[in-house]
Amino acid sequence: MKANRRPRWKRLKWLVLVVLLLVAYPGFVFATVYAHWFVANLPGGRNGPSDAYRHALASATVAYTGSPRWVEWVTAVMEHGGEGNDSRAMDAHNNRIGARIGAQASSWRQMQADVMTAIEHGTVNTADEQQITWLPPERWQNRLY
Repeated sequence: MKANRRPRWKRLKWLVLVVLLLVAYPGFVFATVYAHWFVANLPGGRNGPSDAYRHALASATVAYTGSPRWVEWVTAVMEHGGEGNDSRAMDAHNNRIGARIGAQASSWRQMQADVMTAIEHGTVNTADEQQITWLPPERWQNRLY
């Protein structure tokens, strides 16, 4: 009887470990992104450059530490793939660029610098898949999310 209980306990330990990692990873991403985001002091907390930076950096972080495919999954769920409104489309666009930056980065610092450079070269309402975008200034909201 003990022999049967032992493998079940090992499986349970592995399941607990996986659950803990699934909870810890998003916490890591949020903590690192918001630590950089607060210091960046960009305008447009919602729909502006600050929002674009947050999305691109989060996606770059996930692609760098995990997989660009994970960014695709999250974008499909959270942003409905960019369908529905221009704010979601902007976020999905910037997520794709961030994922590309993270996947191509040679180091953690380089990834962060490349995201900031992309923000510095961003513009309003671009459809260019190589350029970060945000909505016009009259649509910006200075919120913390």
